Amino acid sequence: MMKKTIWVLLVFWSACSRQSKMPAVHIRLVDSGKSVALTGIDPSIMGEISRDTVQNVWENLIPVFRMPADTDMKDFQPVQHGVYRVKDSVVVFTPDTAFVKGRTYFIRYYQFNGGLSAWDLVRKKKKLGRVAYIDLVFRK
Repeated sequence: MMKKTIWVLLVFWSACSRQSKMPAVHIRLVDSGKSVALTGIDPSIMGEISRDTVQNVWENLIPVFRMPADTDMKDFQPVQHGVYRVKDSVVVFTPDTAFVKGRTYFIRYYQFNGGLSAWDLVRKKKKLGRVAYIDLVFRK
């Protein structure tokens, strides 16, 4: 009887857990490696941001950085400046200074739409006031 109760509680708990509907964001080099394209960003979010009049809105939301030799220093890297263009559902970034062949870069993709539940605070050790992000790494 005890095993059956535990099984029912486990099924109930897994059914009530929230599934992440975060779109998969992909990056690829375009224009012979001169630019990088991001796909998979929610189209409604892209539409809202595209209408924003702030000059460097894309640079603040999906900044590009050069990967340091010591990866523990990733948070202290300066932003790679450049031009962001939106074509259909793709954001294309072209840097002011060209990507160096053989160097590794990363794009910090902030997950603003990820809700924060009490379970996230415990299990994932997230903190209130901090936005979750994913570092998307690419090499020229």
